[in-house]
Amino acid sequence: MMKKGRMVFTSESVTEGHPDKVADGISDAVLDAHLKLDKRSRVACETLVSTGMVVIAGEITSTGMVNYADVARDKIRRIGYNNPDDGFSADSCAVFVTVGTQSPDISQGVTAGKGLFKDQGAGDQGMMFGYACNETKELMPMPIMYSHKLCRQLSAVRKSGKVPFFKPDGKSQVTIMYEDGKPVGIDTIVVSTQHDASASYKKVRDAVMDEVISKVIPARMMTSKTRYFVNPTGRFVVGGPHGDSGLTGRKIIVDTYGGMGRHGGGAFSGKDPSKVDRSACYMARYIAKNIVAAKLADRCEVQLAYAIGYPDPVSVLVDTFGTSSVPELKIERAVRKVFGLRPAEIIDQLKLMRPIYEPTSSYGHFGRTTELDTFTWEKTNKVAALNASV
Repeated sequence: MMKKGRMVFTSESVTEGHPDKVADGISDAVLDAHLKLDKRSRVACETLVSTGMVVIAGEITSTGMVNYADVARDKIRRIGYNNPDDGFSADSCAVFVTVGTQSPDISQGVTAGKGLFKDQGAGDQGMMFGYACNETKELMPMPIMYSHKLCRQLSAVRKSGKVPFFKPDGKSQVTIMYEDGKPVGIDTIVVSTQHDASASYKKVRDAVMDEVISKVIPARMMTSKTRYFVNPTGRFVVGGPHGDSGLTGRKIIVDTYGGMGRHGGGAFSGKDPSKVDRSACYMARYIAKNIVAAKLADRCEVQLAYAIGYPDPVSVLVDTFGTSSVPELKIERAVRKVFGLRPAEIIDQLKLMRPIYEPTSSYGHFGRTTELDTFTWEKTNKVAALNASV
């Protein structure tokens, strides 16, 4: 629950060229490549990137034959790492593949008609969280939304050629001031962007201020005390996987709510929807967002928990942090009535057996309201049903 009085809250985002996001992007590109060939593919793909190399590992069971090196190079090329002089590029990096198949013991638990319970069970045990609040039109926390928008703008001006000296690696961080739980202004903005060695600090800073921050952040949110930090070390030439290794699943807070909501610990990228680490988190967000959109609460966090191989959630919790307009118990009952929470039902409701995952690998899995064909869990089409059920 938000504190009364004044407080600040900070969230960060990273660009698609950040090493961890390069890894996430490759893992999700591999997943999509398999789903295009076999929608029942079971994929758990992990990627490591470092100077001049990519390692793809995991457990994949699929009838589709995928050239992993080609998938990885294509993704790297589209991100923008195309110059061997940068220490990492699509055509010069080595790609190592070490992929096995899914354990048959797990497979029987997530395949309908097999296992102890016959219905499709959860791919693992664990708890999954979804969150929503009414402080932005996307029903997301404001710090993470502005952080994502800054990073998307960094990439947009780079790819368009408007700021040709920007390079793919970058990060943002936004600190929002709150009064009695409501956002009232921006305290601090941090933007770091990789750049050509020939670009001066002033040139980089001016471009970030003029073409990124001023294009994204509304003037009404700025104050005379707002602080700006652009490339605060003074230089960011060495970056991407050459500057720091990257791993799939190392940016789970960036992927979700920027720390505002809880996280169960499971990463998303590279996992097919039989893995409730991913699909149940999408469902929990779908539920929480519809609760807030229905004006049943100003803030809402939903927890789902599963046991491996078992089809029903072992627990469902709705927490509105004291902001609900009706008793939480009524909301929980409505949730169980309106939403199918078994893994097979989640996959069906959200249309998750499609090759839709690569776009999710950067700029957040939630709050993507202009891409509803892909981000089906962002729809608010259960508002009427919830209101009728409470």
